[in-house]
Amino acid sequence: MADLPLIEPSLADLRREIDRIDAEMHALLMERGTIIDRLIAVKKTQDSGSAFRPGREAAMMRVLAERHHGLLPFDTVESIWRVIISTFTYVQAPYTVHADVSVGDAPMRDSARFHFGFTVPYVTHQDAASVIAAVAQAAGDLGIFALAPMQAPNAWWQGLIGAQSPKIIARLPFVERSNHPASTPVFVISKPLADAAVRERIVYAAHAKGWTDTLVPKLEAAAVSVEGFAADGQDQTALLMSAPEALNPAALLALFASLGVALSDTTEVGSHAARFHLA
Repeated sequence: MADLPLIEPSLADLRREIDRIDAEMHALLMERGTIIDRLIAVKKTQDSGSAFRPGREAAMMRVLAERHHGLLPFDTVESIWRVIISTFTYVQAPYTVHADVSVGDAPMRDSARFHFGFTVPYVTHQDAASVIAAVAQAAGDLGIFALAPMQAPNAWWQGLIGAQSPKIIARLPFVERSNHPASTPVFVISKPLADAAVRERIVYAAHAKGWTDTLVPKLEAAAVSVEGFAADGQDQTALLMSAPEALNPAALLALFASLGVALSDTTEVGSHAARFHLA
């Protein structure tokens, strides 16, 4: 008996398949919404401030990047998931994103819209101090700051010092790559997170005597990233830097001393997930 010929699907068949998939995705999103509604009831998130969970989000983005393949660009996949996560977070506990646009509005707006979507309100400020003040006064708002250029006009991060002051909770983008559509490196701050902070990288504010930016490569070789520095007095420089959790302030003091720099006033001002690079 001869094999029956294969029947190629028609254009109408393929479109019906796409419609079926679209309907299933919509149904799953609505189902996710019902679970979030139950989550709100269990956690009473709306009474406890921000629902932002930066460690969980960073882990989700890494999983997406590692398993993705096929025709669809990862930029699209990441942006869809960022909108889903950020919008459902907003549904749990409404928040506003405050942006320091002193480096320009366009890169900050791109970053905010890519990572938080259009449902979350976006408010601009002309300096970092205003962003920190807005986050400090709100129940669960977020603030974002661009990390470039490294040499800052002022040590804005000193506004994060203090137990009750806002703290750095994330570094964006979660998945870094050379052609990222919102590639500006950004720190995210919120009021201190009691149980959701990820501590793969600890961020410190400090003062240094004998500082020169030629030391940046040597520090990077020791897994210390200098995120910003600013003149602070005639003989010292204010530093913002991140390091692995294992590299505590005492170890940092010894490392800088070996490079001829006297480090002082080293204070933790937040933490974030380790950077993840997509080839």
